Amino acid sequence: MSNEKHTIKIPFSVLDLVPVIEGSSHKTAMENSLALAQHAENLGFKRFWISEHHNAESLVSSATPVLIGYVAGNTKTIRVGSGGVMLPNHAPLIVAEQFGTLATLYPERIDLGLGRAPGTDQITARALRRERTETVNDFPNDVQELQRLFSATNKNSLVRAIPGEGLEVPLYLLGSSTYSAQLAGALGLPYAFASHFAPTHLHDALGLYYSNFEASKQLNKPYTMACVNVVVATTDAEAEYLATSMKLFMLNIIRNTRAPLPPPVESMNGRWSPIEEAQILKMMQYTFVGSPETVQEKLVNFISETHIDELITVAHIYDQKARLNSFELLAQLKHDISI
Repeated sequence: MSNEKHTIKIPFSVLDLVPVIEGSSHKTAMENSLALAQHAENLGFKRFWISEHHNAESLVSSATPVLIGYVAGNTKTIRVGSGGVMLPNHAPLIVAEQFGTLATLYPERIDLGLGRAPGTDQITARALRRERTETVNDFPNDVQELQRLFSATNKNSLVRAIPGEGLEVPLYLLGSSTYSAQLAGALGLPYAFASHFAPTHLHDALGLYYSNFEASKQLNKPYTMACVNVVVATTDAEAEYLATSMKLFMLNIIRNTRAPLPPPVESMNGRWSPIEEAQILKMMQYTFVGSPETVQEKLVNFISETHIDELITVAHIYDQKARLNSFELLAQLKHDISI
């Protein structure tokens, strides 16, 4: 067997949760996200996705389509979309109309990533849905209804998405378990795994996606994406320091405090219990922190192991300048990864 290495140039993309920085405003969080999207576009990243979350003081991405329009309207070439819209919270017709409007305004630039979790607590989920009895078990039907609403053949239906009909807005299924992987394969849709916070089932999910894949109108062969946390700085020590904000952010999640993103600290000692530390380090299995050289080596290993077609990156970094610099250093790596 040949030991010759070959260069792979998979696209890199960005997932943004629109984090609120401790001591800053909601508007600043949105402006920071736009600045990041513009920076990512200039650096050659393929997409900029925004995730839907509700009732979280730490994140202001609740009105996801509005933010997508804000970003798309202030960028030129980068694809912009949802990572994702939590479909059980919404009637498919509303989603089709919203993203049909976006795709009309910004042709060939809008992605619709779909998740089946609520993106919030159960009380807030009930408030979002009111009298609807939608559950995650209705997800396959809702996805297929969206496909029908976006299709040109739906023009004779009594219920139509206008605008949206005939635009064939590309759908992506997102997941942190194996369920959506099987569904994405069966429907012939691209699949993105949330390994940035739920790493356990990554390889099982990818395997099930490949084994269940059937070609579709949207996709003739499998297309996989994985999201990872990445913090890059000039030195390993600086990157590890910046990454403490992410650890504190995750600590707030497991404690259900959901506070804004805190500044970095010199040490996590005394800030978490051994059980909390173990839980967070497990969540961070696919987190790549360090200098450009360190992160490149880790990314090579990850891409070699997963054979993904696209890498989605997220960075919980307190200082906006440091966050932009992290993505700039990451962009410099992406053309040099060989396996």
